[in-house]
Amino acid sequence: MTDSIIAQFKLDYGTFALNVDLQLPSSGITVLFGHSGSGKTTLLRCIAGLQHAPQGFLSINGNLWQDSDNKLFLPTHKRSLGYVFQEANLFAHLTVLGNLSYGLKRIGQTAKTEKFDQVIELLGITHLMERLPERLSGGERQRVAIARALVLNPEILLMDEPLASLDAKRKQEILPFLTRLHSELNIPVLYVTHSQQEVAQLADYLVLLADGNVQAAGLLADTLSRLDLPQAQDRQAASVWQVTVIEHDPAYHLTRVAFAGGELSVPVINAALGISLRIQIYARDVSITLEVAKTTSILNVLPATITDIVDDEAGQSMIRLRVGSQPLLAHITRKSAHLLALQTGMMVYVQIKGTSILN
Repeated sequence: MTDSIIAQFKLDYGTFALNVDLQLPSSGITVLFGHSGSGKTTLLRCIAGLQHAPQGFLSINGNLWQDSDNKLFLPTHKRSLGYVFQEANLFAHLTVLGNLSYGLKRIGQTAKTEKFDQVIELLGITHLMERLPERLSGGERQRVAIARALVLNPEILLMDEPLASLDAKRKQEILPFLTRLHSELNIPVLYVTHSQQEVAQLADYLVLLADGNVQAAGLLADTLSRLDLPQAQDRQAASVWQVTVIEHDPAYHLTRVAFAGGELSVPVINAALGISLRIQIYARDVSITLEVAKTTSILNVLPATITDIVDDEAGQSMIRLRVGSQPLLAHITRKSAHLLALQTGMMVYVQIKGTSILN
């Protein structure tokens, strides 16, 4: 297919082997997620051409970059890509403008382009153009590094844990800029991380890697809620919903949001009406009832259908439900599941604590 990324690689280091066969979306942010040593960076380097997999096939929206069966391997400098590393690695003697212009000169372009202006506005660095890197914060340096990759107008942007070297404050500073990438740029982004927070906030499509193999790949909400994967069984397991802000209630410091199938009350969100955003709902903060409670402190009580149930060995039941069109995880005790006689296909009600919802 011409409107997708096809990545197939096999390589063996002896102590580690990579064996992947993926077809990824041609737009949006695809997150490669897994623990250290799972193969995330190796896969990214194979796509960049920095690592030559003896057996490989790589097609970016119809452009063939590797086909080992036909002895084709395009070197990195001939691949239309941008690469952002953990460290910004800016030229210390050049201003921000000089850093951004350096790569453009190599390909015979100037900074006086509409694309250039779009990128610096997108990443909020217009006011930094005359500064040297030493006068930038860690978050600012990384935003410049991302801009430097994007001004080359690449066919794909590769990001290898770009927030790993930043403290929590700087991560929160840069995340809003990253969330704008998939809505304002029409290029695919492959993003490596081991942070569940970054997965929830950035991923449109999720690839789970373990020991060099693909555990699962799919749309974020569906993949996170699969009960056969470790992420759904973790104490930090959460569902991610796309919602729209529809009302603010300043008297109670609450915000009302709508999703495909209902509405929720959540702690106040500083966002204008009509804004679309994501919320995380922790599985441990979802309870299940067979009928609507007449008196409860929980504001969010929604009809749902059970689609899957898995019991673990520690007395816990993982329940996958569907609320409207949204998948939802709930972690309850096995005894509770037994007393309620929960079964796949049952119509129930879920109670979601408003204070547990993070955006």
